[in-house]
Amino acid sequence: MLNHLHVGGTDPAYTDRLGSLSASLKALADPKRLALFELIVRGVQCNCDLGDALGVAPNLVSHHLGVLRDAGLILAERDPLDARWVYYSIDPRVLRKLGRRLSHLLDPGRIQPRRATCGPRCTAATSRSSVATSP
Repeated sequence: MLNHLHVGGTDPAYTDRLGSLSASLKALADPKRLALFELIVRGVQCNCDLGDALGVAPNLVSHHLGVLRDAGLILAERDPLDARWVYYSIDPRVLRKLGRRLSHLLDPGRIQPRRATCGPRCTAATSRSSVATSP
């Protein structure tokens, strides 16, 4: 899907990492989901507490939690005594992995100077080199 960017060559693992990061960012891009994620980072939460904290209807909370769960950002565990209760938490390993990927993506040290591969400077350099090599 992301191979057309040529930022990581044709390495499928690199493309998979970008796709995974993109899915995480897309899941967190909704303000309600980001707020839910923030609440769950603070500690294990149940569905009803999350809805009350955000003033959101239970069905909408469930939808947003499903998106976060599908993106692998949160874990859900049913109460062993009463399966109607679901508790949401964050796997610290997932949080660290997301942090590393975002830190790497947003590292200003990765910025490189522009390469002269296109534009007027490249055209002028190509013209001069072709004139110098012509018989």
